[in-house]
Amino acid sequence: MTTFIDTSALLAILDADEARHGDARAAWETLLERDEPCVTTNYVLVETYALTARRLGSAAVRTLSDDILPVVDVEWIDRETHERAVAALMTANRRDLSLVDIVSVDAMRRRGIQIAFAFDRHYLDAGFALLPAE
Repeated sequence: MTTFIDTSALLAILDADEARHGDARAAWETLLERDEPCVTTNYVLVETYALTARRLGSAAVRTLSDDILPVVDVEWIDRETHERAVAALMTANRRDLSLVDIVSVDAMRRRGIQIAFAFDRHYLDAGFALLPAE
């Protein structure tokens, strides 16, 4: 079963000081052992690269790029998807929801993905299961 990979999970894998680091590492290792397909979007990557560089530095960026992302399929978001997500963001009018969140949920729905490797509860709110399960 395909799993969507969120920024929150990627950061938790990379940051040993993150409260959910152990959970993230265990979930990631399980995905790798099972050879489960993993998908993310280029929007998640932009967000993750920026946060990783700012919070953890260039060594963590290299780990992300060289060790984690080679096994993740990246969906490149087109103009139509972007515009639809911006409209949804304006309609939602919520401070706790980002453009990246909306694009991620849209990608999951279009691909029929039911599980998000994430520590962001908006996936639960959107009707998806989380890995690791809460």
